Amino acid sequence: MAKTHILVIDQGTTSTRSIVFDGEARRVGIAQAEFRQHYPAPGWVEHDPDDIWRDVLATARAALADSGVAAHDLAAIGITNQRETAVVWDRATGVPIHRAIVWQDRRGAGECERLRADGAEPLIRARTGLLIDPYFSATKIAWLLDHVAGARARAERGELAFGTIDSFLLWRLTGGAVHATDITNAARTMLFDIHRQQWDDDLCRLLRVPAAILPQVHDNAHVYGTTLPDLLGAAVPVAGIAGDQQAALFGQACFAPGMAKSTYGTGCFMLLNTGATAVASHHRLLTTPAYRLGGETVYALEGSIFVAGAAVKWLRDGLGVITHASQTDDLATRVPDNHGVYMVPAFAGLGAPHWDPHARGAIYGLTLGAGAAHLARAALEAVAFQTMDLIGAMAADGGGRPATLRVDGGMAANDWLCAFLADMIDTPVERPLDLETTARGAAFHAGLATGVWSGLDQLSRLWSRERRFTPAMNAATRAPLAAGWHDAVRRTLSAHVVSGT
Repeated sequence: MAKTHILVIDQGTTSTRSIVFDGEARRVGIAQAEFRQHYPAPGWVEHDPDDIWRDVLATARAALADSGVAAHDLAAIGITNQRETAVVWDRATGVPIHRAIVWQDRRGAGECERLRADGAEPLIRARTGLLIDPYFSATKIAWLLDHVAGARARAERGELAFGTIDSFLLWRLTGGAVHATDITNAARTMLFDIHRQQWDDDLCRLLRVPAAILPQVHDNAHVYGTTLPDLLGAAVPVAGIAGDQQAALFGQACFAPGMAKSTYGTGCFMLLNTGATAVASHHRLLTTPAYRLGGETVYALEGSIFVAGAAVKWLRDGLGVITHASQTDDLATRVPDNHGVYMVPAFAGLGAPHWDPHARGAIYGLTLGAGAAHLARAALEAVAFQTMDLIGAMAADGGGRPATLRVDGGMAANDWLCAFLADMIDTPVERPLDLETTARGAAFHAGLATGVWSGLDQLSRLWSRERRFTPAMNAATRAPLAAGWHDAVRRTLSAHVVSGT
């Protein structure tokens, strides 16, 4: 009997999940573990790669046990991961030379300012589709090589390896036999030419990253290597890899140009499929590969919002306004309006379309009549407002407005948020039956590579909608809400200029 089950490792910013899918892309086993975040300095965020590796093995084994599927019955493993997070390790031992520098980390802001001042942005923009920002991996790699004793010389001798989390996990899973990544993760480094589909020597020199430490780059659906048998109980092919946001686009079956998805997790990331055309943005969006199958690349426009669910987590852990994220739905419905309260959640700077790493979070419009419900509502509204700005920028870039927006991620379970989002973007919002679309996307890639599924038409039929939210707000109500938001953003962007930061 053909093997049809796929194990997906979904390695995120705050937790690691492993999920087993059957041949109908249904979840039959799942395990999850949260891991520690490290904040060694303001604006710095780090992860311990060994913590992540420990959790990957533990959750993978637990998910298999939960599903009742043995490792030798798996068709493949798929990996999806937090993008941009940089790990550098010793090729001989597999031991990281430092904690991983996380995508949220802003320590490269000064280097990015120098690159812009030197006029490097047009070159980087043209070849990578990215803006110069510490969000991406390259300045993180350079920092590691500059600040770990002897690292730069060792890297130039070929003794060290760099990878995003997927590449590090692939190395560990294969016992160091494979140093590789996929096109979607490679494209988030600021070192990869998305048009020629290769690492760029000019960019490596400019950003001071030795080419010797970079992984090989493959299609998303590709048999990368085979796991060591003793890790899970049998040797299993690793056959699909995709960065989390591109994996979600694929898992949402957004295969046609003009289709879009928005994922609401720690941050919010919206991708619009632009087909075989790499649309150049004039509104500070990113041009990025969505996926590559059989050597053919499909591109997307992407808007990156750094803080979405993280703002709700701050309300819970930082302020104690709520005890559980689900309470925001109830609190938001308790008040008839936002009371003029706006939250600009720039805790890690502002992403698209502003790209200001120095901006910091702010709340405007507070009066003595404002309470916990207004703060909760402001956090949710900020997510919708930011998505509204992204859709406007994509339309202005020529990508068009999507007929519907498919949503996923933990926050998409919030009915109030989905309804308000549909109102603010004036577009129907569709929520899938299974919100684990990131993991499904990795499963789809692994299944395509190993013959579990035949092609995109079959994958489209596996997608199903749980609920559709139709806009109910009129333009006269929407316009002042949007104006209040844009005023709050302007105030936030100007605040650090006034203060001299």
